[in-house]
Amino acid sequence: MSDVLSVEHLTVTFDVEGETVRAVDDASFRVGRGEVVAVVGESGSGKSMTAMTAMGIAPDGARATGSIRIGDLEVLGADERTLREVRGRRVSMVFQDPSAALNPVFTVGFQLAEAVRRAEAGLDRATVRARSVELLRSVEVPEPERRLGQYPHELSGGQCQRVMIAMALASDPDLLIADEPTTALDVTVQAEVLDVLRALRGRTGTAILLITHDMGVVADLADRVVVMRRGRVVESGDAVAVLTTPTAEYTRELLAAVPRLGASVPGADTGAGLEARLTPAPVLDVRHLVVEYGGALRGRFRAVDDVSFTVGRGEIVGLVGESGSGKTTIGRAAVGLAPVTAGSVVVEGTDVATAGRSERRAMRRRVGVVFQNPLRSLNPRYTVGQTVAEPLRQILRLPAAEVTERTERLLADVGLDGGFAERYPHELSGGQRQRVAIARAVALDPALLVADEPTSALDVSVQARVLDVFRELQERLGFACLFITHDLAVVDTLCDRVVVLHDGRVAEQGTRDAILRSPEDAYTRRLVQAAPVPDPVEQAARRAERLASLAS
Repeated sequence: MSDVLSVEHLTVTFDVEGETVRAVDDASFRVGRGEVVAVVGESGSGKSMTAMTAMGIAPDGARATGSIRIGDLEVLGADERTLREVRGRRVSMVFQDPSAALNPVFTVGFQLAEAVRRAEAGLDRATVRARSVELLRSVEVPEPERRLGQYPHELSGGQCQRVMIAMALASDPDLLIADEPTTALDVTVQAEVLDVLRALRGRTGTAILLITHDMGVVADLADRVVVMRRGRVVESGDAVAVLTTPTAEYTRELLAAVPRLGASVPGADTGAGLEARLTPAPVLDVRHLVVEYGGALRGRFRAVDDVSFTVGRGEIVGLVGESGSGKTTIGRAAVGLAPVTAGSVVVEGTDVATAGRSERRAMRRRVGVVFQNPLRSLNPRYTVGQTVAEPLRQILRLPAAEVTERTERLLADVGLDGGFAERYPHELSGGQRQRVAIARAVALDPALLVADEPTSALDVSVQARVLDVFRELQERLGFACLFITHDLAVVDTLCDRVVVLHDGRVAEQGTRDAILRSPEDAYTRRLVQAAPVPDPVEQAARRAERLASLAS
């Protein structure tokens, strides 16, 4: 099998404050024609830097040595004209966040047409349109002719990712580099995108370099795996061998950190044990909640439709469902940031919808929020210490000495003692930033914590550490928690009860065991079947079962 990509002894260095830092250190691997090779590792392992260097788009200041060959063409040291011939023609790239990669002011058809014309000049308008429709159909976008006239914000996350894949395929590339292509997608949408990539490989023979930290995705799609740590390749080989009998200690640590659906002990701390921990009055009581957006001119859209559930003190309730199911809207309604059209949202006896300004302000002091992206939710001009201290100073108006003492204790609680208080968010890793966000959220000793996808963008080992911190704090402080996520394995690891949403309505709810091990609703069963597991053999069986159920 001829190699589409060959990386030999690649080293990429930067000068940082007078010191040479190796982002990639003597890395070697290959990708054969029609092969899917996954490069895995934590943030900072060098996997994305390797891909960007192969595309000739490494950041300014990067110095690369070694060899990267695309077919018989050497990329390192090539001039810009040669690199332009490589990019988008022989090699294309699909990025992690399609909503950021697609231009929001141009239609899908306009952006696809640009890609088609760049691949082959001189085509007339009708041919370009026909090719654009063909590309969308090849990645299984429904109603492709209609989608051409839509803007990215009118498509779901999975549809946007399929558009990105279609654009990448416009030039019939030999190699497709997919950089975290499913990280922000729900499990069912992720499964569909992986089906598209698998079908693409089978139909066209396009090789795929898959960059990811999701071992379930690796098990589902990859033929071979390359494991990187601190810029070096620590293990590589057949996907089944690496994922089932890894030889490197680091690989074993990565796999051990992956939350697995079904790994929790059935019946543990649910049922009677859970009821004994809960107080009679729920901290959060959602009754027949309806949330609508829009108006007379554009019509009304019902995002949440007659939803009811409760969260008791000391309880973690997982709110799960696909994008557009209404779970984030419910979380926003719980803190007074989304309109309540009908029904009620009561937090510690205060109805969020009918409360006056002073009552709502007092209620918000008892509610903490942890968002998905801490880099956006943390003030870049504040140090870590200032970020955690701000609610203590501004809301509780504590004396300076007490603010300092409590800030240090909160940072120690989340494992960030020492000199972390003087650092800024950009100086922290993703997991460290999320710990800061958790410390700030619990600073006021909240009765309710709303966590909206707090671990979805984190590497598996970092995610495991953050979840450990989260669980320890919740057990010690006893706050009620509404945990919004699409990761069912995390739900199985952390939550007491589960509420499943579908199209704004509750599909079913119950204890973790009942929902994840014996779901009654067909939609819930589809979610559970779509959840990937880091075992290629088991994942192949689950995929076959899922496809068979869809066919029937």
